Amino acid sequence: MNLGSVRIAPAAGELVTAFFEQHTYTNIAVLVDEHTKKYCYPLIKPLLPKHLLISIKSGEEKKNLETCSHIWQQLTDKQFDRKSLVINLGGGVIGDMGGFCASTYKRGIDFIQAPTTLLAQVDASVGGKLGIDFNGFKNHIGVFKEPVAVLIATDFLKTLPWQEVRSGFAEIIKHCLITDAAMWQKIRKRDLDKQKWEELVPHSVQIKQEVVRQDPTEKGLRKILNFGHTIGHAVESYFLAQTRKKLLHGEAIAVGMICEAFISMQKGLLTEDELIAIEEFIFAVYGKVKITDADIAAILPLTLQDKKNEKGKIQCVLLEKPGKAVFDQIVTFKDMQEALDYYKN
Repeated sequence: MNLGSVRIAPAAGELVTAFFEQHTYTNIAVLVDEHTKKYCYPLIKPLLPKHLLISIKSGEEKKNLETCSHIWQQLTDKQFDRKSLVINLGGGVIGDMGGFCASTYKRGIDFIQAPTTLLAQVDASVGGKLGIDFNGFKNHIGVFKEPVAVLIATDFLKTLPWQEVRSGFAEIIKHCLITDAAMWQKIRKRDLDKQKWEELVPHSVQIKQEVVRQDPTEKGLRKILNFGHTIGHAVESYFLAQTRKKLLHGEAIAVGMICEAFISMQKGLLTEDELIAIEEFIFAVYGKVKITDADIAAILPLTLQDKKNEKGKIQCVLLEKPGKAVFDQIVTFKDMQEALDYYKN
């Protein structure tokens, strides 16, 4: 399936072969971590032209300037010019950071997103948002730049641990809740292992593409893609710094969606029944993260760094109803405190 620069097929080899039949580069690098090097790279290696393999360590905590310096140095040492290409083979961390490095190296070279996780396939690889974390703040430094292609091979999902599949599913839930009430009703009646990825991956890609087409640099409508992320990113950033428990992105966004759905109800948007349906399904898939009062006190200030904020006011995405989101909704610490208390209890 072709959706503009996004191509979706079962097999990675099919996508790679088709791309290089139409494109030529002076130098090619493939960015991997230890997991994609072992499980995904062998599926495309024989089909690639001569290339440089750049390997980094996996994990959100590695999405920083130090790792970028390592990537830039590798490209520099091999004398990559502006007619070069970087293939980002991995999940959201690889895509965000590899795209950022490619977009800033010599003021920008081409890159391909080849997402290998469900999270990256349905969300992170589409839309041209690139960036790294800085001093504990998620995606604090970054740019908007579209890849030359996004190659989505659903076969890669077979290489994933179940926890990673579950993490990616949170963004599918989000896409349904903000734009497609009918699909929300379908997915909430299926267990996670009964979800139809061949239907849901293209569905999420199309939703994100259409929103991004209307608002490429997030001045308005694109903000709806951040439902669950104001509180969710703060929760993720907080637990990233804790040794006792680290949350995957989707696990933190699941917390954020329940909290922001609760705020939606409190502000007279969602009905109580609609909130209950959302929280029951999310709890059934993700369980409940243990959050203490001390945790909440530390999480709330992290929302002050949310990129949607303006003039010191925290701006959130809320649900008017399942299938319809509204952006630029001002929320207070009290609103979020009550939401996290509701989640906790």
